[in-house]
Amino acid sequence: MKNYPKSGKVEWIGLREKNFDAPKAVNRASVTPEKGLEGDHYKGKSRKRQVTLIQKEHIDAVSSMMDKAIDPALLRRNVVVSGLNLLSLKDTTFQLGSAILRFTGLCHPCSRMEKNLGEGGYNAMRGHGGITAEVVKDGVFEIGDGLIITEQ
Repeated sequence: MKNYPKSGKVEWIGLREKNFDAPKAVNRASVTPEKGLEGDHYKGKSRKRQVTLIQKEHIDAVSSMMDKAIDPALLRRNVVVSGLNLLSLKDTTFQLGSAILRFTGLCHPCSRMEKNLGEGGYNAMRGHGGITAEVVKDGVFEIGDGLIITEQ
């Protein structure tokens, strides 16, 4: 249960300045335990949802079900990671760039998936919504950085 075939890789980062805005793609992001993801509207209101992550492979699965390419910004998550099953991070602390995060739960799809992805978008996303995390140690991460398990 403690073995992983490889580490994950940050593929996309998005920040939302305002609640209903679509995330804006950026190349790097900073996080702190007090404020969460710098530049994101959420600003650590709930420590358990400071950062949201989704697997690229799950976006690919949703794209297949919807018969169209899916822009990560439509999914309203902060970070897209490839190469690692994010659900396997349950009860773990992990490093993203120089930041340390802790898995806090599942990130279920919201009703906006029908609007963002089209009819059936909500059900296509069920089981593929990703995870939520809290910031344990401040740091910076960018596109291409690894996701490494630090504690189980």
